[in-house]
Amino acid sequence: MRINGIGNVNELYKPGKSTKTYDAKSVSGGKDSLAISDFAKDLQVAKQSVKSAPDIRQARVDDIKSQMEAGKYNVSASQVAEKLVNKYFE
Repeated sequence: MRINGIGNVNELYKPGKSTKTYDAKSVSGGKDSLAISDFAKDLQVAKQSVKSAPDIRQARVDDIKSQMEAGKYNVSASQVAEKLVNKYFE
């Protein structure tokens, strides 16, 4: 198989060949600025709220533990199946 024009591609990667130069004097001395949207601010507040919330609801865990130890914690197979199917199709 022969690839035509490979010489042109090699010319692009030769060192010392610069096609554009920029003069530092031509850059304006303006100030940079940054504007944050209201949506981004709201998102930041929500992210901080989620981060500060506990990962585990200890009261709920303790309640389920006590039910399991007492032998009163029963979950039907249909409830488990329904949750799995709903989670799969989300």
